[in-house]
Amino acid sequence: MSKKWTLNSAVTAAILSAFCFTGSALASTETEQKQQIEPRNQVFADAHADQYKSWEATKNSEEITDALKEDPNMVVLWAGYGFAKDYNKARGHYYAVTDVRETLRTGGPKDENSGPMPMACWSCKSPDVARVIDDRGEDGYFAGKWARLGSEINNSIGCSDCHDTNSEDFAQGKPALKLSRPYAERAMETIGMKFEDQSRFDQQAQTCGQCHVEYYFTGPNKSVKFPWDKGTSVDEMEIYYDEIDFKDWTHGVSKAPMLKAQHPGYETWREGIHGKNNVACVDCHMPKVQNEDGKVYTDHKIGNPFDRFEDTCAQCHTQTKEALQGIVSTRKASVLELKLTAEKQIVAAHFEAKAAWDAGATEQEMAPILRDIRHAQWRWDYAIASHGVHMHAPEVALRILGTAIDRATDARTKVVRLLATKGITEEIQIPDISTKEKAQQALGMDMDGMNAEKASFLKTVVPEWDKQAEAREAKY
Repeated sequence: MSKKWTLNSAVTAAILSAFCFTGSALASTETEQKQQIEPRNQVFADAHADQYKSWEATKNSEEITDALKEDPNMVVLWAGYGFAKDYNKARGHYYAVTDVRETLRTGGPKDENSGPMPMACWSCKSPDVARVIDDRGEDGYFAGKWARLGSEINNSIGCSDCHDTNSEDFAQGKPALKLSRPYAERAMETIGMKFEDQSRFDQQAQTCGQCHVEYYFTGPNKSVKFPWDKGTSVDEMEIYYDEIDFKDWTHGVSKAPMLKAQHPGYETWREGIHGKNNVACVDCHMPKVQNEDGKVYTDHKIGNPFDRFEDTCAQCHTQTKEALQGIVSTRKASVLELKLTAEKQIVAAHFEAKAAWDAGATEQEMAPILRDIRHAQWRWDYAIASHGVHMHAPEVALRILGTAIDRATDARTKVVRLLATKGITEEIQIPDISTKEKAQQALGMDMDGMNAEKASFLKTVVPEWDKQAEAREAKY
């Protein structure tokens, strides 16, 4: 469309154009000034040298301990779920990305649309997760399979997971704590713990509680959610899961709708004597120490408090290190004894339930039995998945394991009665599960195939991810 310009209209247009350009330039400047979350821990090595060096020392936990080899019962307990394939004890933060790449649970995806796990499986492994969420939003992060953004998630747990590393406070050497995961922030608000309103003590625990916590995947994108709508106890979360009819998987032996506890350290700590006495995670695992020049800093080599006894336990306890170690050892043994007792009962319940199905039991007949199995194993898993629960809250662990045994016993009593109505009165035989390999074989698991698939993935896909990550970060 043609336009006739007068002098006045031309001047007006010029003014408007200048105004719009200036506004556009300001908007552009503001966009440029928005700093990306910095995921690379080494960037902070000079400004926060002591903290970085102590964080880097978490790589000294290079030994891999196969938990399934130590306790083959767990293969059966997790039949049909990824943990039956592979479950190693946790290592230091330095290995978070490496370990999630190498575990059989994440499979051997060949492209961004293959593999068994969702993107959510990266969520506690890297500050790149916070960066991607900040850039793309939660849906932009969570959507799709685990391999979709494999080249984007490459820096292991570190500074920007817990600190506002772009803030002036952080630049001046102050902690500048923050919740970097929006879903964790929402969960804390659900239980009346809005981060900004909390004391320094609670904020310290909350940053750890972003990951050392129970969670599940929900919605079309399998987004992370904490099941705290009714509270943070094992009983309250069990009610919540039951009411929304949630299950992590269907058990491969009993067909029970199962729950997999993650690592509810934050919840059990809150219930234990340390949490109730305002002793936070950092007091025991990240104490204040002095460097060679006498400067005080927070030790980021998160590990066993006994390794720095004088800086941790001795700050409150009057007992000797040896005396406290004896107490902890006794508590650990008590928890282990009940753990194994619960496992024996639950494993038997799974196989007895299978026998009932094989004998022609109906879904209606099996429903109360499967519910008891579900509750028993959820409680067993909740107790053992809470890393360090024998120290954080041993009385909580023992109570929960006791109720797990009760519910497993209820399941077995019901299934034995049901079997009797089907004409089966002899004891149900359990296959040889005395080793990890025998237990996996009893479940018909193709471990050779899984290991070959993983080896191919690590050889072909992961190097490409690393190249792409290196090229991307070269532009930062």
